[in-house]
Amino acid sequence: MTSDLLAPLDLAFWNIESARHPMHLGALGVFACNSPTAGAHAADLLAGRAAAVPGLRMRIRDVWLPDGRLRRALPAARLPLALGGAAREPAPDFDPLDHVRLQAPTADFHAVAGRLMERPLERGRPPWEAHVLPGESGTSFAVLFKFHHALADGLRALTLAAAVMDPMDMPTPRPRAQEPARRLLPDMRRLPGLLRGTLADVGRALDIGASVALSTLGARSSSALTSEPSGTRRTAGVAVDLDDVHRVRKSSGGTVNDVLIAVVAGALRRWLDERGDGSAGVEPRALIPVSNRRPSTAQPQGNRLSGYLIRLPVGDPDPLHRLRTVRTAMDRNKDAGPNRGAGAVALLADHVPALGHRLGGPLVSQAARLWFDILVTSVPLPSLGLKLGGNPLTEVYPLAPLACGQSLAVAISTYRGRVHYGFVADARAVPDLVRLAHAVPDEVETLLAACRV
Repeated sequence: MTSDLLAPLDLAFWNIESARHPMHLGALGVFACNSPTAGAHAADLLAGRAAAVPGLRMRIRDVWLPDGRLRRALPAARLPLALGGAAREPAPDFDPLDHVRLQAPTADFHAVAGRLMERPLERGRPPWEAHVLPGESGTSFAVLFKFHHALADGLRALTLAAAVMDPMDMPTPRPRAQEPARRLLPDMRRLPGLLRGTLADVGRALDIGASVALSTLGARSSSALTSEPSGTRRTAGVAVDLDDVHRVRKSSGGTVNDVLIAVVAGALRRWLDERGDGSAGVEPRALIPVSNRRPSTAQPQGNRLSGYLIRLPVGDPDPLHRLRTVRTAMDRNKDAGPNRGAGAVALLADHVPALGHRLGGPLVSQAARLWFDILVTSVPLPSLGLKLGGNPLTEVYPLAPLACGQSLAVAISTYRGRVHYGFVADARAVPDLVRLAHAVPDEVETLLAACRV
C-alpha cells in the first residue's frame, strides 16, 4: 500500500478536531449470546481479524512537503496541494491489540459508550478503536466501534466494521475495468480545458459561499439545543418498527426519511415540554447530510458530503402538520439541489488549499453553531444479519460527532426491520438524554393514531 492525500473534506475533519470536540463517528452494536465469556471471545476475534484488513492499518500523517512515496502515488498536478495537508499511509508498527479493548461487564451499554465517545482517538496511530462491553447478565454483549471521520464516512466505516464480522456468503463482484496508467505530468493538450475547469470551480465556490451566507441571515440558534462545550458525552438509543414508519408514510405521503425526521421533531417537542423548557416557537435548524459519492470518483475512500438545511417544526402541536412541513422543506431542498443553503458549506472544502484547512480549521469548528443547531443523519446498513463469533447482531445504534456549540446529534439506521435512533449529547447540557430517546416511540404512536383518524 502506498500513501495517498486526504480528500479535502477528510482534511477538514482532521483539522477542525479538538480535545473537547473529537471528530469520530461511532456505532454501538448489541449481540445476543448465551455465555458470559462470549464478549472476551469476541474481543479476541476482532483483534485477530483486524490485522488482515488493510483499511484498519492506515494511519494519517501530516504532510508539509510531498515525499517520494507521495510523488509515486499522485499525479504531478496534485503535488502542490500536499503542502500543509495530510496523507493516509500504512502504519509500520500496527498492533491490533492497541485498538481492540475488552471493558468490564456492565448493565448499561450506553453509559459506558458515552464515556468512551468522549475520548479523542490517538492521532499517531490508525484512528479507530473497538471496545467490547460484556453484559452483566451473560446474555448479551456490545461492541462500540469508533472511526475518525477523516478515515471513514458512515458507509466506509460500515465496510470496515463488516470486514471483522463473521464471514458471509456474498455474490462474487464483477471485475472492474483496469484504469489507465496515470501520467506523471499533465497532458499539455488538456491545459485549456483544465484552466476552464479551474475557473468554473472558482465560480462554483463563490456561488456556494453566497448561498451559505444568505441561508444564515436572520437565523437564531435554539438555546435548548446549543451550549458551551464541556467535552463530556452521553449516548442513548431506541428502536421502532419499520412497518409502523411505512404505515405512516403510506397514509401521509412523502418518503421514509421525511417520517423519520418528523419523528425527531415530535420527540424534541415532547422532551422540551416535559423538562419545562417549553416548545412554543422552537424551530431549530437541522442539518441533513447528503452523500455526493459517485462510483467513478477519483477518491472512493474520501468523504463526499453536502447537506440540506431545514427548520424542524418543534413548536407545531399538530403531528401530521409537522410531517407535512418536513416533507415540504425536504422537497424544496431537493429541487434546489445540494449546492444551496448552509448544508452546502461542506462543498467549499474542495476549493480550499490544504494549508487553508490547517490554518482555518479551528475557526471553522467554532462557526458550526452559526449554520445549524442539530445534526440529523441517516447511516445505511445491510439488510443481511451480521454475526460475531456466531452471536447475532440484534441492535445497532449509529453515533454521530458532536459539533462545537451544539448539544445534540441524532443518527438513524434501519436494520432487520427496525429503525434504530442513536443519540449523542453533551452530558452536562443534556443529562436527561434517555427521556428524549423514550419520546421517539411515543411520537411514532402519535403519528399512527393521527393517520387512523
